Amino acid sequence: MAKSAGQKLKLLYIVKLLTENTDENHPVSTADIIAYLEEKGIHSERKSIYDDIEKLCDFGYDIIQVHSRLGGGYYMACRDFELAELKLLVDAVQASRFITTRKSRTLIKKLEQLAGKHDAGKLQRQVYVARRIKTENESIYYSVDSIHRAIQENKQISFQYMDWNLKKELVPRQNGEKRVSPWALIWREENYYLAAYDSAEGIMKHYRVDKIGQVKVLKAAREGMEQFARVDLADYTNQTFGMFGGEEQTVTLQFPNRLIGVVIDRFGREVDIRPMTERVFRIRARVAVSGQFFGWLSGIGREAVVVTPVSVREQYAKWLEEIIVTMRLTAGISEVKSLNAESQAKDI
Repeated sequence: MAKSAGQKLKLLYIVKLLTENTDENHPVSTADIIAYLEEKGIHSERKSIYDDIEKLCDFGYDIIQVHSRLGGGYYMACRDFELAELKLLVDAVQASRFITTRKSRTLIKKLEQLAGKHDAGKLQRQVYVARRIKTENESIYYSVDSIHRAIQENKQISFQYMDWNLKKELVPRQNGEKRVSPWALIWREENYYLAAYDSAEGIMKHYRVDKIGQVKVLKAAREGMEQFARVDLADYTNQTFGMFGGEEQTVTLQFPNRLIGVVIDRFGREVDIRPMTERVFRIRARVAVSGQFFGWLSGIGREAVVVTPVSVREQYAKWLEEIIVTMRLTAGISEVKSLNAESQAKDI
C-alpha cells in the first residue's frame, strides 16, 4: 500500500480497531495500535497516534484513555447501540414468526458486528417460544421493499396472491392476480398485512404479505385516498379479528371483571368500558362480525355474552349450533364406519 494512500486510511483503521475490538474491559495500547497499522502497511509513531486520537475525539468519537500501571490504553466508550439494546433486537428477531430462520441468522450476524468482538458472543441467545413457526417465504423481504417503494412513490402495484396446498407448497390462488393501491403495512398477530384499495370493488382490503408474490410497482398513480383517510388503522386492526373481514357493527359485550386484561389486550385502552355490577362489566366496540370474532368469544367461554344487537347474538348462537351439528354428524359417520369394520371382521 502506497504511503500516501495508507496515511489517508490511517484514521479509518484506528476507528475500525477501536470499534470492533475494544470496550471498557478490553482497551488497546498505543503499541497495539501501531502494530495493527503496521499489518495494514501503515507506519506510525507514538506521537502521531496521540494526535490521531485527539483528532477523532474532536470530531465526536467517544474514545476514553485508560491509565494503569499494568498498561493502559484506549477504548471506544459510546456505540450506536448499547449491548442491552442489541440483546432486545436479537430477541425480537429470533422470536419473530415473520422472519425466516435463515434471515434471522443473517440479521443476528449483522447485529453482532455492532457490538464488537468481545460482546458478540453475548448476543448468541436462544429465545424459546413454544412451537414457534417461522415463515418460509424468503421473497417476503423483497415484497415489503417493493410495497414501501410504491407507497413512497404513490404508485399502484400488481401481485400474485397465493395459498398453501396439501403438499405444503405456496401456489397461486385461483383468480389470484391482483392490482391494488397500497396505503399501509400493518403488523398484527405476528404477521404483516398490506392495507390496499381495490379499485374494481371500491373498498379497502388487506392481504397477508407472506402470501404475496411477484410484486411489481406500476406506473399508474394510487387511488382510494378518500377511503383510506376514513380508516383509523388502530381501530381497524382491533376490530378485525385475525385480520378476517366481516360486516362492521357496533356490539355490546359483557364479561366478568377478572377478564378486563383480556378485553384491553384485544380492543385497546380506549375501548368504552362500563361497570354494571360488582362482578361484570360491558363494552361497546366496532367489530368485523365474522367466524374469527365468534371464535374469540367462544374461546373465552360462557362468560362472554353478546348483549346487543340481537341479530349478532342470533348469528353467534347459530354459528355455535352449526359447529355442534357438524361434530355430531362427523362422530356419527365415524361410528358407522367402526360398526361396519367390526361386522366385516366377524364375517371373516
